[in-house]
Amino acid sequence: MVHVASKILGTVNAPYGANLSAYQLAAAISDIEAAQSAMGPAFSLFSEVSPQLQLSFVSEMGLPHDKVRRVAKHFQTLCPFPLPLAK
Repeated sequence: MVHVASKILGTVNAPYGANLSAYQLAAAISDIEAAQSAMGPAFSLFSEVSPQLQLSFVSEMGLPHDKVRRVAKHFQTLCPFPLPLAK
């Protein structure tokens, strides 16, 4: 997890001046309410991280794919380009 998370955290935290841990990001991408408090980094994961790396993170964090997909679909309604995990 540390290897995948370290690649992702730099990408999702830096643009927003955030400092989410892997566990905080995992919560934000698997729960719509949690996503509200970390919207920038959560959206960044779905839009700026490769789909393969997204899936690796989801698997390594043991997140339910249906909950992650639900959050991704929520972000898809706000985004004009396709988000792979929203499918």
